[in-house]
Amino acid sequence: MDFRAHLGLRFILKRRGTLITASLAVAIAILVVQVNSVIFQGLYDAIVRDQINYKFGHVYITRQENFITKSDFVLVNWLERIPYVEAATPRLDTTASINATQSGQLVKHYDVPVIGVDPVRDPRASTIYKTVGDGQFVSSRNSIVLGALVARDLGGVHVGDSVKLKIKDSHGEDVLKRLTVVGITETAGSVGLDNAVIINIDTLREIIDRPHQTQSILVKLNDPTKAQEVKDLFLSAFPSTHDKFKAQTIEESAETTLRGFRSGIALINLVGYFGMMSSAFAVVTIQMMQVTSKTREIGIMRAMGIRRKDILIIFIFQGMVIGAIGAALGTMFGVSYTAYAKETHMTFQGSLPLEVHYNWISLIQTDLMAFSLAIVASIYPAYKGTKLQPVEAMRTV
Repeated sequence: MDFRAHLGLRFILKRRGTLITASLAVAIAILVVQVNSVIFQGLYDAIVRDQINYKFGHVYITRQENFITKSDFVLVNWLERIPYVEAATPRLDTTASINATQSGQLVKHYDVPVIGVDPVRDPRASTIYKTVGDGQFVSSRNSIVLGALVARDLGGVHVGDSVKLKIKDSHGEDVLKRLTVVGITETAGSVGLDNAVIINIDTLREIIDRPHQTQSILVKLNDPTKAQEVKDLFLSAFPSTHDKFKAQTIEESAETTLRGFRSGIALINLVGYFGMMSSAFAVVTIQMMQVTSKTREIGIMRAMGIRRKDILIIFIFQGMVIGAIGAALGTMFGVSYTAYAKETHMTFQGSLPLEVHYNWISLIQTDLMAFSLAIVASIYPAYKGTKLQPVEAMRTV
């Protein structure tokens, strides 16, 4: 081992409390950044996950003007011939007034979003059917699934009860339809399904007098990285000059929702990196204490002919040791917290399950930044050590 590294290691090991304190400052800074990443990136990824699974799919197809008039059977079959496409399903959305009666009395009457789904295709392309916590998913044409909040607001409607929808058809006329409740959703709240109702798409088409029409096609991919390729294939096969289709990837279709979260994540990460800068100041303080406590030794070494450059390297090496131990501890803490969050299925505010992943690239980048800051933070104390004159330093007790 180089004598400078040996001396630096011996100096810092003699003051283990200092070494532990400095290393923990670095490790805690890494942990803070990792906790922020797990929580806020996990929240962002959870929202993307639910937007894909419930609302948009990996590719979301609509028509630039009005409803899709081309047969959804033709479109779905064409899409499912693409190797990257696992499944596709049509959707039709509108709003309706809903009410329920109990003992002959009207309970409540208010507007709700209505989602029309294909009972056969939708479970293959979407996981919206998994949100039903009580009862079953939509099946027959006279069935309806209520969001949990809708069921509550209607006075505690249960599976087997009936509700009445009032929807305006394509001619502006009100159409009343009585449906039987077959299920009640229990979603995590990120896409608002608990405030909506789900019915058979053919029933909704019949009510609004738009046979064979749809508003959107959700496309689920077996390889999400091919979303742009599938989008381009579809648009080239159905050019906008004829059908005026619009195809979007999840980043495009959910852009309004995701934009704000991206800004929030950037701000939280910035706060975490400011915390890392604070740990660098802690290293500076501790290294200054090291220089002060080793003033006499520095004087002796200088009198023995050790150059200022060597003194500089000794204390910078100490910074490297602090950074390395801090990075190792920070990695251990960060991975442990990620494992805990993953195994316990951590949720945001007790409702939305986070999408937790081991982000090794981000963790390594954070470790390298913390290690580099520890070294940079050692430069000024090391420089102060080189400015000590041998005779004056040796006089210091």
